[in-house]
Amino acid sequence: MPHDGIIYLDHAATSWPKPPEVLEAIAYALGPAGGNPNRSAHRLALAAARLMLESRSTVASFFGVPDARDLLFVPGCTFGLNMALKGLLEPGDRAVVSSVEHNAVVRPLAVLEKAGVEVVRIPTDRSGRIDLDAAEALVAARPTKAVVCQHASNVTGAIQPIGDLADIAHDHGAILVVDGAQAAGHLKVDVTALGADVYVASGHKGLLGPQGIGVVYLAPVIEVRELVQGGSGGDSGSLTMPAARPDRYEAGTPPVPAIAGLGAAVEVLSREIDALVVQEQRLVQRLVAGLAAIDGVRVLGPAPGEERAPVASIVHASVEPDRLAYELDSRYGIAVRAGLHCAPAAHAAAGTLETGAVRFSIGRGVTEADVDLALEAVREVCSK
Repeated sequence: MPHDGIIYLDHAATSWPKPPEVLEAIAYALGPAGGNPNRSAHRLALAAARLMLESRSTVASFFGVPDARDLLFVPGCTFGLNMALKGLLEPGDRAVVSSVEHNAVVRPLAVLEKAGVEVVRIPTDRSGRIDLDAAEALVAARPTKAVVCQHASNVTGAIQPIGDLADIAHDHGAILVVDGAQAAGHLKVDVTALGADVYVASGHKGLLGPQGIGVVYLAPVIEVRELVQGGSGGDSGSLTMPAARPDRYEAGTPPVPAIAGLGAAVEVLSREIDALVVQEQRLVQRLVAGLAAIDGVRVLGPAPGEERAPVASIVHASVEPDRLAYELDSRYGIAVRAGLHCAPAAHAAAGTLETGAVRFSIGRGVTEADVDLALEAVREVCSK
């Protein structure tokens, strides 16, 4: 049966419901571990510090990060991408970026472009995948500081060839920055194997944690300017942030409840990730095939049967996206998202910038029955 009467197919926006372990960890962080970590020395503060240390270790291990100090906690993926891009790029630098990025990348780069950073965009095919030959030609054309690309699209579900892009970037002396918001928790991500120099992920989507937390992996050789300065619990007499990681990048009182919730979520994922990846891929392929078979429906992104993140966005020849999403929610209790999904660049590439689309996104807890009910509901709404 649907959870609380809702068929929840909006996991690309945020995962729901959260595992019980997440709620328990948050409650513990607000109670017995409710002190301020790395500041005071009483039992509540020490418990908070241990909880934060354990969560960092858990999440680092999940992402294949050899040294947990290179795994930074940030307020979210958007903050982390801003920190990386604005901390790396200076006027006169050159960045090569995919042409289908989320606004969390597009908008910071627009600000940097006005300040004198050259931004060059990699074309994509109709499915939303980047053209690797074009990418290499662009990176090789002039000295390039950073290559920036999403791991998976929140609109089309297209998975980008990050390993190949890492090789291209490194062959030409560039840094690879990856937006992993839609991949983390849905794909198995090993940042070392991928070759990412910077990998940024959201805690509340596929990683199953609460809102208000994200992570940034910084390779040991990569240094970025910190975006925020303030208290760190140590070196308080200095006017500058500590040089050591992670303190340099985590100014202010950390959100221990959110960090604890993320740590607990990732512990759950660590046990389930292999089966979950297979299950989500099976369900999204069932969803894509079913949607593509409905008269008047166009499915964005990779063709049925091709690997994708567990996302399927559609447009219908006569039913507007907002109307379809409203009908699915109000009549059938199916939660989806309509619009541009904070990614107008991806919609422009897909030819849906004027209309937007309806996005169905799968996550932990979604069943085959949920998918079939959603397909039947779409058929009924579109037939009328």
